[in-house]
Amino acid sequence: MRSVAGLVSFLLAVLLFGCSRTDDEQQIRKILSAQVTEWNKGNIAGYMKGYWESDSLLFIGSKGPRYGYEETLKMYKKSYPDVEHSGMLTSTIVSMKRLSDSYYFVVGKWALKRSAGDVGGAYTLLLRKIDGNWVIVCDHSS
Repeated sequence: MRSVAGLVSFLLAVLLFGCSRTDDEQQIRKILSAQVTEWNKGNIAGYMKGYWESDSLLFIGSKGPRYGYEETLKMYKKSYPDVEHSGMLTSTIVSMKRLSDSYYFVVGKWALKRSAGDVGGAYTLLLRKIDGNWVIVCDHSS
């Protein structure tokens, strides 16, 4: 009887862990999808809702590392001042890896179709669960 109870407990733990992991991945996918939607509406402030609103946010682009939510927002507004420059964003998740209960690592590809000339590249994101919400704490886009 003990072995059946132990097996049931083990299976429940595996099921709960799997569900939690799946829920986390769905939440992260939803955040990244919402960012694309906001970007394509020309709403950079809405796009930024996926990021950690902190001075410790790290964004690494072609000009090197930049720290802070406000600095990242300023960079986006300067680099993409209008629809001709922001265009239509597509983003494809290549891989998503759970590092711990609080961290996920995401690798993806991005592309902008725009009148100012199409551009694209790759990104890596480190997401952290803070106060029950997933946020991007580090973005390396090239």
